[in-house]
Amino acid sequence: MIELGRTNRLKALRMTSVGMFLGHPSGEDVLLPNKYVPETLAVDDFINVFVYTDSEDRIVATTLLPLIERDEFGVLKVVSVTSFGAFMDWGLEKDLLVPHREQADPMEVGRSYPVYVYYDKTTDRLVGSTRINKFLEEGEMPDLEVGEEVSLLVYERTDLGHNVVVNNRYRGLIYASETFRVLRPGDQIQGYVKHIRDDFRIDIRLQKAGYEKVEPNAQAILDKLEKSGGFLPLTDHSDPQVIYRTLEMSKKTFKQAIGSLYRERRIVLEAKGIRLVNP
Repeated sequence: MIELGRTNRLKALRMTSVGMFLGHPSGEDVLLPNKYVPETLAVDDFINVFVYTDSEDRIVATTLLPLIERDEFGVLKVVSVTSFGAFMDWGLEKDLLVPHREQADPMEVGRSYPVYVYYDKTTDRLVGSTRINKFLEEGEMPDLEVGEEVSLLVYERTDLGHNVVVNNRYRGLIYASETFRVLRPGDQIQGYVKHIRDDFRIDIRLQKAGYEKVEPNAQAILDKLEKSGGFLPLTDHSDPQVIYRTLEMSKKTFKQAIGSLYRERRIVLEAKGIRLVNP
């Protein structure tokens, strides 16, 4: 069947004065308005289209691609706020409504927010929600392994650290004590599974654990040295925040990496910093 709120691959059935009707093997069809019909599209051709409801709540197809599809998390910007709720730009002609009841906090025009897109059976519409927690999978073992690289969407700051959406499915936590960079709701980054707790909650780290992270970070330091004329004013005694702002790695990782480079005689350790051998 044709899936509302998702990209569908459909077959061109017939051309009319208002556009091309596209069909699904289930027998359902949907209109692709004239302004979206490619000149090269012919009857019996297949085309990928996004299906949603237009400003008059009619189900239509479009060749425009939204920033987020149904049942996905993402970050969108508010373009207007009305008595119905906040409207967000998601890349289509009709903006996405986030009803007031689905706003974790009152939303403001011009700001971007982490949001989830879902089908609301009550109103028969696609809507958004910033109440992220209620859409995350919980209560059973996540399909993840310790050490696995994952995609993260930061959506909430807590007393413990930052809550993140993991792989568009699970809730994870990056502890404040292990965060060596500024994180804000809406940031989309990569991380690694540190631990899966007994309650199936996921602890996340921003860097690989153990020796695995030394080699790529050592290379990052070499690259930075080359761009900086062969010298960096960083030592074992440098402030962790200074190290992170310069190299985007923790002080512990920095020390491991320069230790590796020193043993390989790639760098010289000086009182005021590290210097590349034969830059």
